[in-house]
Amino acid sequence: MKHLKCGYTTGTCAAAAAGAAAQMLCTGKWPETFTVMTPKGVPVTVKILENHTENGFARCAVRKYSGDDPDITNGVLVYADVTLNTSANIVIDGGKGIGRVTHPGLWQKVGEAAINEVPRKMIYSAVSGIFARHGEKAGASVIISIPAGVELAEKTFNPRLGIKGGISVLGTSGIVEPMSDKAFVDTIRAELRYRKENDFNYIISVPGNSGADFVKEKFHIDPDFAVKCGNFVGETIDCCAGLGFKGLLLAGHVGKFVKLAAGIMNTHSRNADGRMEILTAHAAVCGADTVTLQRLMDCITTDEALDILNEKKLMGTVMERVTNRAGFYLNKRAGGELPVGAVLFSGKYGMLGMTGQAPALLDFIDQEADCN
Repeated sequence: MKHLKCGYTTGTCAAAAAGAAAQMLCTGKWPETFTVMTPKGVPVTVKILENHTENGFARCAVRKYSGDDPDITNGVLVYADVTLNTSANIVIDGGKGIGRVTHPGLWQKVGEAAINEVPRKMIYSAVSGIFARHGEKAGASVIISIPAGVELAEKTFNPRLGIKGGISVLGTSGIVEPMSDKAFVDTIRAELRYRKENDFNYIISVPGNSGADFVKEKFHIDPDFAVKCGNFVGETIDCCAGLGFKGLLLAGHVGKFVKLAAGIMNTHSRNADGRMEILTAHAAVCGADTVTLQRLMDCITTDEALDILNEKKLMGTVMERVTNRAGFYLNKRAGGELPVGAVLFSGKYGMLGMTGQAPALLDFIDQEADCN
């Protein structure tokens, strides 16, 4: 089986470029490489490709590398312009190719650059760390730009999310883990086979890092105990059934797993979305009025929709229906060959629902985790 190469996120690129530019300002020398400590705890050293400095200003660039992940941003240049000022603060903003938020409901406020929370922290840490190391007391303006992002944005869901003029700077771990379809499914199957051969009977699976963090915080399950399924929920069920496991519990953010309530078993946005349509349909059955239904259909994110449901005191009943319907389709996919349960959560509201078989599966998983 081919070993898939990891890459690094646009957030890691932006932090490295910003840190290198800060280092140029402090030392007057161009660093050929720069090392960023990612939130995943893995140091990443990247090559600094472009540099320019004059009168309290420095610019550096890093080329995005996505490893074996089919990422449209692979190979683009991520620039950071760092300008010293007297504010004693480090202010981060976006330049050319970085989208602007035009609709409420995202992490950033309307009008802000689409640079997510974790990348912002990474950029700030890289610049402030260099300043502290060299005794620099000034503040700085940090402008991140990805010129190719203007055209690339049209190939993403950013316009639908209300992000205009460019792409987003993303990443929660700093590392891009490969998600190519066949290779990733082969990886899932290989990990499941290993678990089976080591006498595991029950599996907990999560799409990615946020799911792993959730099961750790909510259920005190070691994230390494969870098998990452990416977007391949259906294939993961098929593999578990084919290998003879006794049960599978899936835990995922509502933004992905609400799709399960429509029988969508590959949750990647390029295959299907329908998040708002699903939530709106269930809200209608639960008695939401026409104005509320229209507001739900106009939402950009599931978090925004949950706020509306919470405001109308419908979140509990709607999420119960959604979760039950997801359970129906999961077990339909399993075809009676193994019990399948699911847990849906959000970052703001925590656990939103569990399918009927989920509590019993969680007990079995806890017992196996204690024995291994």
